[in-house]
Amino acid sequence: MRLPLIAVSALTLALAASGGAPAAAATHAAPSVRAPRLADPHPCAGQPGYTCSTLTVPLDHRDPAKGTLKLQVATGDNVRAPKGVLLFLTGGPGQPGVPFISRMAEQRLPELAKNYRFVTIDQRGTGEYGALDCPKLQAEVGSSDIEPPTPDAVRECAGILGDRRGYYTTEQTVGDLDLLRRALGVREMVLDGVSYGTVTAASYAVAHPHNVDKVVLDSVLPHVDPQHDDMLYLTSLRATARVLRDACATAPACGFDPAQDLAWLARHRTDPVLIWDMLVSYEFLDPTYRNPDPGGIPAGSGDVVTALHQARHGEPARLDALLRMMNSGGDPVADYSSGLHIATICGDGQFPWGTSEAPLAGREAALQRVRRTLPASATWPFTADTAVGDGFVQECLHWPWARHTAEPRTDRLPAVPILLLNGDRDLSTPLEWAREELRRAPLGRLVVVKGASHSIQNRERGTQGREAVYRFLNG
Repeated sequence: MRLPLIAVSALTLALAASGGAPAAAATHAAPSVRAPRLADPHPCAGQPGYTCSTLTVPLDHRDPAKGTLKLQVATGDNVRAPKGVLLFLTGGPGQPGVPFISRMAEQRLPELAKNYRFVTIDQRGTGEYGALDCPKLQAEVGSSDIEPPTPDAVRECAGILGDRRGYYTTEQTVGDLDLLRRALGVREMVLDGVSYGTVTAASYAVAHPHNVDKVVLDSVLPHVDPQHDDMLYLTSLRATARVLRDACATAPACGFDPAQDLAWLARHRTDPVLIWDMLVSYEFLDPTYRNPDPGGIPAGSGDVVTALHQARHGEPARLDALLRMMNSGGDPVADYSSGLHIATICGDGQFPWGTSEAPLAGREAALQRVRRTLPASATWPFTADTAVGDGFVQECLHWPWARHTAEPRTDRLPAVPILLLNGDRDLSTPLEWAREELRRAPLGRLVVVKGASHSIQNRERGTQGREAVYRFLNG
């Protein structure tokens, strides 16, 4: 669920422990949030035409007396935009929003910027001033959803966050977004969410349907998980076969079955979770999966389809090199907070053992029961071992007790116009998830962008997806 990142500097929560608290550290003098406002307005550095400010929100929307956070917000200076406010929500969870505003509005979606006032927010726990900093976790997995961290890194992060770890869930962010709407002085907003931002956007629409004009869900993760299997990432595991076979069949056809190659490797190598993580990262460089020179890695080292085939037939050098080059971890915390990621995923998610409120002692046994009973069809071309070994599961297996987020009031999305966008080559948020969410949207429409991978509005190489957004929002 990753997006390309923009490097900005970070202040860490370690400063808060020594008295030098960053802007988003919790304080204990809780001012009234009855009349929220954007404070300290100033030009956004390096983004002319946009004003940055801070929004004060409760640490806990259920109990505002527990303290506050200050979140950074960026707003377009075109306050009289004819079609009102468009709130663009980035993903992860773990990414900031403010560094993306001019890229999205001016470079990627200029036809929307003519009509809408773009707004972004560094969601709680992210960004230059508020990123949750867990050094071991950040170094080990960075922005990866799939590579599992060590238990020590998880425990260190839980210790750094302490009893605040339960306050970084989607439920709390939805409360922040409604305070932002009020501070902007608007009754309705357009919501445009990408990747995990689709969960945030959909959850807001469910909670506040009368404050939503239209919704764009780009690279869709369902906002509910009735099967309680999304954290096992089973849909992505299965989609890998479809995506690789489609890539192989595209002219000139490669003449073999890459899904069978991958299935063999998943059963004969010790690192199938890392192969899977590499594939999900590789899609950002090369949605064809077959370009030997995709950029971002040394020339001639691409073409993951061939790398899998060669490894299956006793020549693993190309695959091993890709695994080394695309190893996760080390992302700057202001670009992507793995601490926020773990706090949100573990607080929101449903797991084989239940939720974050389940006792630690019984979690491993529950996980192993699922591993033993998962049918091969649920994970092929991978295995049940791959599913239970993913980062979502392994990080939350060791995450201490934390209050579970409130479930959405309903599985159904409200009867507001919703455009869903998805690439058919997306492994981060596979097309199957978009189709699942579409069934919950009474006024939804899905546009499938052929040959595209993750994050259509930000990374699509053609124009099909963005033109669909223009028609939907400007029409």
